[in-house]
Amino acid sequence: MTMNRLSPRVLVADDQPDVLVALKLLLKSEGYSTEAVESPEAIVNAVEDQDFDLLLMDLNYARDTTSGREGLDLLRRLKAVDDTLPIVVMTAWGSVELTVEAMRAGARDFVQKPWDNARLLSILRTQVELGRALRRGERLERENELLRQDPATLVAESETMKPVLEIIQRVGPSDANVLLTGENGTGKGVVARTLHAASRRASKPMVTVNVGGLSEGVFESELFGHVKGAYTDAKSDRVGRFELADAGTLFLDEIANLPHGQQRKLLRVLETGEFERVGSSKTKRADVRILSATNADLGQEVAEGRFRQDLLFRLNTIEIRLPPLRDRRGDIEPLAKYFLSIHARHYRKPVDGFEDAAARALRDYPWPGNIRELDHAIERAVLMAQGERVRVGDLGLRPVSDNGASSIEDLNLEEVERLLIQKALARYNGNVSHAAKALGLSRSALYRRLERYRL
Repeated sequence: MTMNRLSPRVLVADDQPDVLVALKLLLKSEGYSTEAVESPEAIVNAVEDQDFDLLLMDLNYARDTTSGREGLDLLRRLKAVDDTLPIVVMTAWGSVELTVEAMRAGARDFVQKPWDNARLLSILRTQVELGRALRRGERLERENELLRQDPATLVAESETMKPVLEIIQRVGPSDANVLLTGENGTGKGVVARTLHAASRRASKPMVTVNVGGLSEGVFESELFGHVKGAYTDAKSDRVGRFELADAGTLFLDEIANLPHGQQRKLLRVLETGEFERVGSSKTKRADVRILSATNADLGQEVAEGRFRQDLLFRLNTIEIRLPPLRDRRGDIEPLAKYFLSIHARHYRKPVDGFEDAAARALRDYPWPGNIRELDHAIERAVLMAQGERVRVGDLGLRPVSDNGASSIEDLNLEEVERLLIQKALARYNGNVSHAAKALGLSRSALYRRLERYRL
């Protein structure tokens, strides 16, 4: 088995130390990162405190060594903690009835002791990939629901943004593929939605997918779909993102993080418009407009052999580079007022403006995190405000060094983690896989933190 560059994290739970040792050795030889625990409470604590790609757990513990009832109760508790975590159960006292109960309680699959190594590894590999796909799918559904509730609003009054607006006006109504570039947090997603809204496809779906977060095992299923039976757990047909976006727009975010093998598969669809669902030989076609985004220098990525030049040609019929917020000072106050109105309405607080000192602080701050950081600061200010006007202290702006980085002594633990993630992303030009490896995280764990910190 060949694992991705970032090892999936598996939590192994059994009250027999020799079983834990054997499983850890087996999984380590296959490229998994494992943590072992011996009691139900330790399992719950680990799932609450850490991110795992899969839980492999025994159904029987000290309280009840044969019936599996303790494990079934534990399954129900765990699903309440994280209902997207794939759980594979195992027991030496297997039965059809127990298997059915375990599945009903939330288990994804079942292994009887003594296990067959090949079958166990096949189950784990499948469930890890499907679990990652499920979490990505839920995140995408939340993002698309937000898009439906809050249509694109591009706030751009500064002189720096005039060329960007002119390009949007010219190419928006066309079907031209557009590549959006710029630092993290500069509003590439908003511009993508603006382009879609300005096109003849505006009444059709705009489907967003973070292609940099798709692992090799689920890439084709996520983009092209699969048929029932294509995988062990493929219990029904699934429509891929290209089909969902047919006659509309497909927004491929973090395109620079797409591994080389997946670039070839994507290129074929962009060239022909044709694809097959996984497990099917029937060729399908989709008419989609491609918008893509990255904070990396794709020209440099091509020069260093990490990105296909022919794919870049397909993506950047038109390139729109978004300036950082520090270069569009005239937009800071309009953006701040826009975010203020949104968050005040959301939190039902009567906040409707900024004190002069707060407005001045907004203008003077360098905004290393760009528009996303401004949005976060205004949301915090709305929550902290005690009157109708936002004060300087409500904004929570931190002192910054000459290079725009916050002074670490002034940060709390969450802010330090956020800062370290930002620095890692900057160091690796937005490559999430490399940044996750440098931070000692799995890619899925880093993506969850990126969502949590709005990075």
